Amino acid sequence: MLQFPPANKCRQAINMKRIALAAQIILLCSCQMERVQQPVPKAEIKIAEPQMINGKFTLSDEQWRERLTSLAYSVTRNKATELAFTGKYNKHYQAGIYNCTGCNLPLFSSETKFDSGTGWPSFYAPIEAGNVDVIRDESYGIVREEVVCHRCDAHLGHVFPDGPEPTRLRYCINSASLNFTASAQASGQ
Repeated sequence: MLQFPPANKCRQAINMKRIALAAQIILLCSCQMERVQQPVPKAEIKIAEPQMINGKFTLSDEQWRERLTSLAYSVTRNKATELAFTGKYNKHYQAGIYNCTGCNLPLFSSETKFDSGTGWPSFYAPIEAGNVDVIRDESYGIVREEVVCHRCDAHLGHVFPDGPEPTRLRYCINSASLNFTASAQASGQ
C-alpha cells in the first residue's frame, strides 16, 4: 500500500521549491546587472552609419557595439537592466527631451517625467504614442510589458499600470537607453 506524506509536508516542499526558484532568478538578475555596471570610458562612444530598412533603423551587431557604450549596448540590445539609483537621468529634472540612445528618436519629454521612487527615470507618457512599442515580456517567469524604441527596437524598460494621472502608467526606463537634449529655454538660447 502506498503511503503519502501529510498534505502540509507536500505544501512545505512545494513552497521550498518556489523559494529556491525565486532565489535563482534573483541571483541570475543580480549577476547580469553586476556584469553591465562596469564604468565605460567616453572614448568608447563611436558612430556607425545606419541603414533604414522598412522604416527601421538597422545596424549589424558589430556596428551597434561600435556605436554604443558597453552599458548602453547591454541594455538596449540584450535587454539588461542598469542597477536602480545608478542611472544619470534618475534624479535629472532639466527641461528637455529624452531621445533613444540608439537612433536619437524623441521618446519622452521632461514634462511627463516624475519621481516614482523606483530608482529609474519614470514618465507617465511617451512624447508620441507611435515612438515606442509595448511588447509582452514573460522573461524570468514574470509577465510584464516591455517598452522598445519604435525605430530601432532598442530595449528601453517596462511600463506598469501604477503611474500618476492622467494616464496611470509608469514608463520605467533605463538611463542607459536615453540621451537628453535640453530645451532652448533651459539652455538659455
